[in-house]
Amino acid sequence: MQKTSSNDGTNTYVAKDPRATGVEFSKDSLILTLEDGRTLSAPLQWFPRLRDATDDDRRLWRFIGKGDGIHWPKLDEDISVRGLLGLPD
Repeated sequence: MQKTSSNDGTNTYVAKDPRATGVEFSKDSLILTLEDGRTLSAPLQWFPRLRDATDDDRRLWRFIGKGDGIHWPKLDEDISVRGLLGLPD
């Protein structure tokens, strides 16, 4: 974690290497839980393979590394946490 300060003197902790600890789906979204407590949601429209997959196929995932990303072997889909957050690799 990296500590950052704002102009008003408050401190915020930002994960230097954000990692996923959980993966869920709603009707229209991919939802990741991050180890720092944040929840990240992205529309399934962004991921046609996941959008068009069955619920069973969506459940067959594994973490890449220590949660740096998620891989769906049957769907040949990989998503990085840094990429979803718009962070450079």
